[in-house]
Amino acid sequence: MAKAMSKDMITSPSAESLAEAVRAAQGKGLPPVHKWNPEFCGDLDMRIAADGTWFYQGTPINRFALARLFSTILRREGDSYFLVTPVEKVGITVDDAPFVAVDVEAEGSGAAQELIFETNMGERVVAGPDNPIRVERDEETGEPRPYVMVRDGLEALIDRKSFYRLAGIGTEHDGWFGLWSGGAFFGIIPQADLSEG
Repeated sequence: MAKAMSKDMITSPSAESLAEAVRAAQGKGLPPVHKWNPEFCGDLDMRIAADGTWFYQGTPINRFALARLFSTILRREGDSYFLVTPVEKVGITVDDAPFVAVDVEAEGSGAAQELIFETNMGERVVAGPDNPIRVERDEETGEPRPYVMVRDGLEALIDRKSFYRLAGIGTEHDGWFGLWSGGAFFGIIPQADLSEG
């Protein structure tokens, strides 16, 4: 029988039922949320801030294991995010990306290079055709906001230190400054923009 959640954890029946359902459904690896199609149960007062912190009813979820558990049942549909179990589907708010890439390792070089990202939830992903890197620019400040696809439409914002590390190993290709990973090249900034600066 599943252990009851303590009061300092989430106490809402809906949030508790989500946690209990995912614990019951978990095997090895990530739960098969793509196979689960329960009825929409409404929105839950849960939010993932731009820095990757999970909040419930305005309070940070300080237990990593609980935030990690919820991250495994996250699904994106269009611009909306849901926590999905075999019996419940609830909407949550995501301020930017649901994950933050907090570290990156480069293995190999040139077109054979692989960039291995680690997220704030402990997932590791190799950038490549199925997990592309993309960069948006703030329209007012021009500041870059780089992302890497983690899984199933869920991205991680690449943190500043990792992005600086990537900029240090970038290369030029077809008029772009960018990065190779998994046999694919990801343009970060047009070469013409670099020569202007």
